[in-house]
Amino acid sequence: METAIDVLDERDRRLVAALQCDGRLPVERAATVLGLSARTVRRRWSALFADGIVKVVMAPQLPDGTRVMLLRVRVLRGRLDAVTKALAARDDIPFIDVSAGGDEISAIALTGSGPRNRLVFEQLPATSAVTSVTAQTVLHVFRDAADWRLDVLTARERAALAPRGRPGSAGPLDATDDLLLAALADDARASAASLAARTGLPDSTVRRRLTALTARGALRTLVVVDHRRLGLAVDANVWLQVPPDHLDEVGRRLAQHPAVHGALATTGQANLHAAVWLPDLEALYHFITEDLAGLGIHSVDTVLVGTAVKRPGHLAYRSGSRPSSSRARPNSNRLSMLGPAISSASSRTLG
Repeated sequence: METAIDVLDERDRRLVAALQCDGRLPVERAATVLGLSARTVRRRWSALFADGIVKVVMAPQLPDGTRVMLLRVRVLRGRLDAVTKALAARDDIPFIDVSAGGDEISAIALTGSGPRNRLVFEQLPATSAVTSVTAQTVLHVFRDAADWRLDVLTARERAALAPRGRPGSAGPLDATDDLLLAALADDARASAASLAARTGLPDSTVRRRLTALTARGALRTLVVVDHRRLGLAVDANVWLQVPPDHLDEVGRRLAQHPAVHGALATTGQANLHAAVWLPDLEALYHFITEDLAGLGIHSVDTVLVGTAVKRPGHLAYRSGSRPSSSRARPNSNRLSMLGPAISSASSRTLG
């Protein structure tokens, strides 16, 4: 049985959208821009954080030389849980969706720079539960989850709420910067005092470094919230086949669409991937038949997500009836080359 999801009211959705503009946004500035009292902003944010509805984390940063691959894994229905659990336990798989039909796993794999990935070329094909594997390398990111903005603020409000800095305006980070960013990983709104206690750095150093990191655009945050709480009940992956001379234009157009929280150019016949959140199936139909019309797209393959098993910063949530035993684990940027056995009953493993 599906569990009813309470949609946040307009005020709370606007407060979530304000955090998307700047994960460390001060209460006073949010109150001024949104036309609320500071007391209201502080009280509502505290409630959203305390109830686990909203979490602000640092956007994941990949190690230099990391390649990203999109995997589509077809699985025998009776073995879906086992394969999903094995993939979710891997540090090099930060993102897993299971289709509403229950027969396909969509995943993101982080790989090295070598020509062959052991998971893709050896482990998955050798698993008796897997019937097919499609792997596409990401060539260009037009939009990722940290770039997505809930469409409830005006352009003027977003500009006023954005961090005041110039991304990329300074040189590389040093060890102290890295230490602070690591301390902010799971709670990007941690106070300077708590960061000082956690890192052992002087409070004055923490405050000065945070100001500098903000000014140079190095504090890139991600607001973690169940999209259904925002009134976006439909989660879908859309695979598009686009002619090469239209690929960049279509990718940029999709990146500006309010429903698209991920837009990636990839290798393969379906060379553009879009991840979308929409209010209902009628809105998805409108997106496919109208918003994508006239862009020169040759074909569209739409897969509804039934269960988001693992996403950066998220715990697993259920929007369908399976898989019953899947659980997410916190994401890590470490690349693990070995995965656990699918189950004791399986003759093949992913490790």
